[in-house]
Amino acid sequence: MTEHRVLSPTDYRRMPWKNGGGTTTEIAAHPAGAGMASFAWRVSIADVETDGPFSIFGGVDRTLVLLAGAGMRLAGDGQPLELRTPFEPVVFSGDRNLSCGLVEGPVRDFNLMVRRGVARGSVVVRREGGDDIVPADTYLCYAAVGASECLVAGHPPIALPESHSLLVTPAAGPTAHGLVVNPVAARSVALVAAIRFE
Repeated sequence: MTEHRVLSPTDYRRMPWKNGGGTTTEIAAHPAGAGMASFAWRVSIADVETDGPFSIFGGVDRTLVLLAGAGMRLAGDGQPLELRTPFEPVVFSGDRNLSCGLVEGPVRDFNLMVRRGVARGSVVVRREGGDDIVPADTYLCYAAVGASECLVAGHPPIALPESHSLLVTPAAGPTAHGLVVNPVAARSVALVAAIRFE
């Protein structure tokens, strides 16, 4: 059996970036309330308003998804990365020393971080209904554009308004048995962070 909780924007936590260069809105983290140095996983939304350095997160793997704006380019250690296409996940190591250059004005991005050796994660983009999301221990579904309906085994359908999130966790140890996400309008887009513990 799984447990779930719908999170509204009033449940999110606004805080400064690790390097103090901007602000981020934490949707959820594990353990709940964990700091930047102690989370196993963390999902947040960042508003990037100016060019500048990215925070370094040693031992953490990151996935960014562009939500709004013309995009940004990350350059520094290794190959440059570009976030130019909305709702296209970009994966990189938090160990990298990177600086951000905005393409044309501020952007907003969705950010999944998982601590290497503790958890693994991926972001699945849903623009229309489909099969179960990949099996995972924890899911966080964020209604990025429009509303979505989420189906969790053993529960009635869950309506998820825009900007709200659904957190699905195992009740007593067993792995969560899939999640189906159905955007309810042609323009709706949902992002699902699927997290497995090592």
